[in-house]
Amino acid sequence: MSDTTPADFWFDPLCPWAWMTSRWMLEVEKVRPVEVRWHVMSLAVLNEDRLDELPEHYGELMRSAWGPVRVCVAAEQKYGSEVLGPLYTELGTRVHPQGQPLDRATIEAALEAAGLDGSLAGAMDSEEFDDALRASHRAGIDLVGQDVGTPVIAVPGSDGEQIAFFGPVVTPAPRGEAAGRLWDGTLLVASTPGFYEIKRTRDAEPDFG
Repeated sequence: MSDTTPADFWFDPLCPWAWMTSRWMLEVEKVRPVEVRWHVMSLAVLNEDRLDELPEHYGELMRSAWGPVRVCVAAEQKYGSEVLGPLYTELGTRVHPQGQPLDRATIEAALEAAGLDGSLAGAMDSEEFDDALRASHRAGIDLVGQDVGTPVIAVPGSDGEQIAFFGPVVTPAPRGEAAGRLWDGTLLVASTPGFYEIKRTRDAEPDFG
């Protein structure tokens, strides 16, 4: 519909906070004229030039983070971008609320539950889709800069420029009209010229309930 605002959402299925934000966006779709369009970004790409600076356990996590996003891009190329939302839901549900490892078995199960070819899990170990992955990542991260992570959200501004931002980081994901109010407020601050940041110390873990 012409009066529906497209909201481009870049995600890495590894991140629990991006998962929380994505569930909020699904609630926003119910109460505001917004349509989410899903895209892949990559924490592995974001951090590949600074692995030596990261704690050892996080560096190992980043090395393993290539596989899932490669599979997402492979699925997008085979079926179209409309499969990314359902695939992300199947992946994220298994990994975050259910606590399953983001390994090949989990990815195969998610692919099949989304009605996609389970053999696409083989893309985990292939560099075939890396150029497309980097391009998708760059399209999102270039809107907000290198010192943020996932998710990135972008909507068209009234002047034709994109309004883009990282986050919001929130737990639990607001529902109903509370989700809509957070959306309204986020757009208000993000569209203010010269506005960059609101932040406070995070004192809770993601609540997937």
